Amino acid sequence: MTVPTGRRERKKAATRKKIADVALRLFLDRGYDAVGIRDVAAEADVAVTTLFSHFGSKEALVFAQDEGFEQRLTQAVVDRAPREPLIPALRREVRALVRHCTAEGAAPVWHMIEESRALREYEESMRLRHAESLAAAIAAAPDLTRTVTVCRTIARFVIDAYALAREAAEPDAAVDEIFRMIEAAWEATRPA
Repeated sequence: MTVPTGRRERKKAATRKKIADVALRLFLDRGYDAVGIRDVAAEADVAVTTLFSHFGSKEALVFAQDEGFEQRLTQAVVDRAPREPLIPALRREVRALVRHCTAEGAAPVWHMIEESRALREYEESMRLRHAESLAAAIAAAPDLTRTVTVCRTIARFVIDAYALAREAAEPDAAVDEIFRMIEAAWEATRPA
């Protein structure tokens, strides 16, 4: 995610972070379903309208880094060095995202998500959106000549790799194992 440079942008980013931090603390302390939007706004000392100007829904408060993750995945495609293969670039980014999401202290958040149908559904829609953005980035790369179907399939594999590795007992090993399969699929679709 890009770092805000102007005073106004920094202030907006700080308010967004404050709201997200307060919401997560309240959700973990009291339970996701027991906390309302008004509770979060009051605790963060912002108006409900301010909260909604930063987050489109209560579920979005839990996934505050959603946009940054999506951007990181597409940037892994766009910012590759000339002639750098796609799959290793995506593997690096997914490994970094998995490490972030399996860091110490993340388990209670994932447990909360697993317990909430609304959060599981939001995460699924978020993953599909990430896959579509990633597929568009792959399809737009001039050095990656594959059909739209191949781009969408590989993108979904990458997004699923993130989710599967995050849940694995050994996340780094899981990333490597899954990406060997993704690389094989990518190579199998190489134009003749």
